[in-house]
Amino acid sequence: QVQLVESGGGLVQPGGSLRLSCAASGSIFSIYVMGWYRQTPDKQRELVAAITQGGSTNYADFVKGRFTISRDNAKNTVYLQMNSLKPEDTAVYYCNVDLYYSGGRRDSWGQGIQVTVSS
Repeated sequence: QVQLVESGGGLVQPGGSLRLSCAASGSIFSIYVMGWYRQTPDKQRELVAAITQGGSTNYADFVKGRFTISRDNAKNTVYLQMNSLKPEDTAVYYCNVDLYYSGGRRDSWGQGIQVTVSS
């Protein structure tokens, strides 16, 4: 089995910062792409940022220059540093991990974590 545990969400004022973390655990052999998505009640889930095993990154245009994705391969953990947060960043953020474990190749999702940007 594979488990993803997210942390770091919460309420922050506009212009503030938050750091999300997502740790993968279980009988994991290798982790390929790790990413963050977000979803609001009126929109489909959308990619925020992703990072490959080698460290190449990809960002949605709406977060470029404000968010930074990183990963610690030794800890099977991906991070999302969010700076200059805006009210429109309010959403449930989901961790997504493409990995190979004892049961085979799997695309895993975290349970989601709320980020609210409001004064």
